[in-house]
Amino acid sequence: MHEVDYMKMEQAVTMILEAIGEDPAREGLIDTPKRVAKMYAEVFEGLHEDPRQYFETVFHENHDEVVLVKDIPFHSMCEHHLVPFFGHAHIAYIPRDGVVAGLSKLARAVETTARRPQLQERITSTVANAIMDMLNPVGVYVVVEAEHMCMTMRGIRKPGAKTMTTVARGIYEHDDIKRSEILSLIKM
Repeated sequence: MHEVDYMKMEQAVTMILEAIGEDPAREGLIDTPKRVAKMYAEVFEGLHEDPRQYFETVFHENHDEVVLVKDIPFHSMCEHHLVPFFGHAHIAYIPRDGVVAGLSKLARAVETTARRPQLQERITSTVANAIMDMLNPVGVYVVVEAEHMCMTMRGIRKPGAKTMTTVARGIYEHDDIKRSEILSLIKM
């Protein structure tokens, strides 16, 4: 397991405060470097974890139709600006030979993948690939929708703009009807 260097993060935050012309010794800022270091350690705790770990335990159930978990909330940090983005993930898969995962494992895979400096596109594909690798389903379809603070609080400044990314694996890559079914279920 990778050890977090809190001291180095505290020094970096102090330097940022000084660089913008702030006084890190000011009453309201005295403990800010410690608080920010602690927050970053928590926000990035998924950095050295593999989301596939959540699919090592599976169940065998006589089910060969869609499994969909939708509206899985997540937050992450844009690797380009280190500001948050947040939203919801929707994960659908069709089991092969009755192999299913615990439903909470889908949410845990999203959480672990999001808790690192990240791109939304990578969250979408990493989760889909983990499910394909570990469950070998007939197909996986992952939809992620998020609002990016790098578009809201800086740059173009467009609050409320949402970005949607999708990844289709297996049957969903070529079956428009199956993809449409999932999208209609997500909208319900």
